[in-house]
Amino acid sequence: MSLLDAVAARLDAEQIPVALVGASALAAHGVSRSTFDHDLLTADRAVLEPAFWSDLRPGVSVDSRAGDSDDPIDGIVRFQREGDRDVDLLVIRRTWARDAVVRAERPPTSTLPVAIVQAADLVLLKLYAGGAQDRWDIEQLLALDVDAAWRATVDARVAALPSRCVALWAELRD
Repeated sequence: MSLLDAVAARLDAEQIPVALVGASALAAHGVSRSTFDHDLLTADRAVLEPAFWSDLRPGVSVDSRAGDSDDPIDGIVRFQREGDRDVDLLVIRRTWARDAVVRAERPPTSTLPVAIVQAADLVLLKLYAGGAQDRWDIEQLLALDVDAAWRATVDARVAALPSRCVALWAELRD
């Protein structure tokens, strides 16, 4: 069982909603970029407790950190196991992020153990993170323009994010 499978199984056992985000989600939406980990998103802070993950050991390193007041995320749990791809579990408790997890879907052909955020929600998450890589990721999704309907969805939802995200979307969208 892969590390991603093990983390997903533990979350599923506790009925904690989670969705794939980051480069792996980008790939599911048609943007290929190299990555060394899988990124997951949840809104449940229970995952930040080290005891929550005691069933994954031995052999799995679990590093849990709560975000500080300047951090856009509420916390992160990093999982590592020799010979396997790392897994980062991000905790964002904002309503829009929780809704993104709820809307996530598992494509019928997917072999992944978790649902994948929709393209519009992935863009919102990238806008929220706001880094140079996130900007590039959004530009790549915009260049694909396979389903332009998601742009209107981002337009409708971006107001729930900080003003810096709204400004970045206005800049990138045009």
